[in-house]
Amino acid sequence: MSGQVGDLSPKQAYALTQFRVRIQDILPDLPAQHDQYLLRWLRARSFHVAKAEAMIRKHIDFRRNMKVDTIISDWTPPEVIRRYVSGGMCGYDKEGSPIWYDVIGPLDPKGLLMSATKQDFMRTKIRNIEMLQRECRHQSNKLGRNVESVTLIYDCEGLGLKHLWKPAIETYGEILTMFEENYPEGLKRVFLIKAPRLFPMAYNLIKHFLCEETRRKLIVLGGNWQEVLRKHVDAEQLPVAYGGTRTDPDGDPRCRTMINYGGTVPRSYYVQNFIKAQYDTSVTISRGAVLQLDYHVSAPCSLLRWQFSSDGADIGFGVYKRTEEGSEQKVAAMLEVVPSERYNAHLVPEDNMITCAEPGMSTVSFSPRGSATRWRCFLLHCEHIRPDRTRLTPT
Repeated sequence: MSGQVGDLSPKQAYALTQFRVRIQDILPDLPAQHDQYLLRWLRARSFHVAKAEAMIRKHIDFRRNMKVDTIISDWTPPEVIRRYVSGGMCGYDKEGSPIWYDVIGPLDPKGLLMSATKQDFMRTKIRNIEMLQRECRHQSNKLGRNVESVTLIYDCEGLGLKHLWKPAIETYGEILTMFEENYPEGLKRVFLIKAPRLFPMAYNLIKHFLCEETRRKLIVLGGNWQEVLRKHVDAEQLPVAYGGTRTDPDGDPRCRTMINYGGTVPRSYYVQNFIKAQYDTSVTISRGAVLQLDYHVSAPCSLLRWQFSSDGADIGFGVYKRTEEGSEQKVAAMLEVVPSERYNAHLVPEDNMITCAEPGMSTVSFSPRGSATRWRCFLLHCEHIRPDRTRLTPT
């Protein structure tokens, strides 16, 4: 049995019933509640109900932390990402699924990662996925049948050593992991076209981020790639540049109004080119160690602001609230306020803040990760600012 609606074994049907009962409390927080949507999570965990429940509950936390429900309307990617990250949605396959194009050649990984934070790239990808999911729902309503996945055409022409830069591979791996954990069954198939000789090396670097089911959906096409694409996509839905008849209104065969082709990022976008500041503190942190800085928030609606960079590698950072005043408490026992993530602060200094709704003790935590043995973390600012704008030093 396929595990799809209408093709369930008795065991699969029972698992679906149990799954719905066990997640009854979070159903209103999900983007959809119908069986087709819930079955995606069960298939991703081979109909193991407890594992599927753990996966979808983690997804609810992800949606809340990343503000996924409003990311399309309330957040816009930085200009450098909008202009220089290639790709876009263009047309539908013969079954009505949206088609997304990733165009690797024009990408400038180093320029992009020197100009925007890893978190901005992650939010951009989430925003794109949510837009595609919304398009799938639109197609489902329009066609009267369930459309839940996307066809991806991955144009590998121009893939080179610059794309195998370690920070770029790490960032891409984190994005793939995020996709696998939060959008199961989101891909119908992936066509890889114009793959150069370097492709096997590139694939070996990222394949461990992909589950076995996703790997099976990868289709590497040879010299007849245009013919194969036309078997799955009607010519009028396929750009002329990819073997179809579709053009932009002005006749552009590459459909640039829908597919961005990126390019080399001008150095004027590089964030470090503008940072001319003396850091307040330089701290060396050993691998496996954690640096905690405590701030006593004495007034509600105060701001907690941080600015930092790291030397040589990215670094983990999170913000927590102590649940026990006046005692030593490890981060794991605190209330998570800003989830710990890896920041490419060795390329782009981090600058952000939160509003502390209630008084209490807040803790910022730095945690090195990776193969290096020691990190230097430069603290430009890490401060608590009261509503009257008075700055307080850490306790």
